Amino acid sequence: MAPAQDSIDISKLQKEVEAYLNLGSTSVLFEFEENNGKTRLNVVTINPRHNQSFLFQSIIGYDKKDCLKQMLKYVKTSRDKENSYTIQWSATGTNELQTSYFRAKDIPEALDKLFFGRDPNSLTIFSVVLNPIA
Repeated sequence: MAPAQDSIDISKLQKEVEAYLNLGSTSVLFEFEENNGKTRLNVVTINPRHNQSFLFQSIIGYDKKDCLKQMLKYVKTSRDKENSYTIQWSATGTNELQTSYFRAKDIPEALDKLFFGRDPNSLTIFSVVLNPIA
C-alpha cells in the first residue's frame, strides 16, 4: 500500500478511536514507539481541568495500523471486560484534591495508568475505589 494511503488510514483509525472514547474536551494523544520490529502504541489522555496526562491503554503490534486496529477493538470492548476505578489524588506540593477515572483489570494496573510517565513521588494517592457495575 502507498505511504500516503497508510497515512490516511492511520488518521481515520485515530479519529475513530477518539470518537469512540467520546472524552469531550479531554485531549487524546497517540504515541508510537518502534522497537525490535514491533510497534508500541500508548494512548494518553490529557484532562484540561487539571492539565495532567494519563495512560489510557498501551498496545503492541506489527505497525501503526495494526496497533490502531487493536486499540479500536479494545475501546469497543473494555467497558465489558475491565473494572472501573476512581482514584483521588493530589500533586505533591498542592492542596487541591483531584478525581480521575480509569478502566483496568486491577488496582495495580489503574495506578500504573495514573503514574505513567511521571515520578511516583509527584502524586499523593488518597483513595482507589472499585466502582459499582453500572
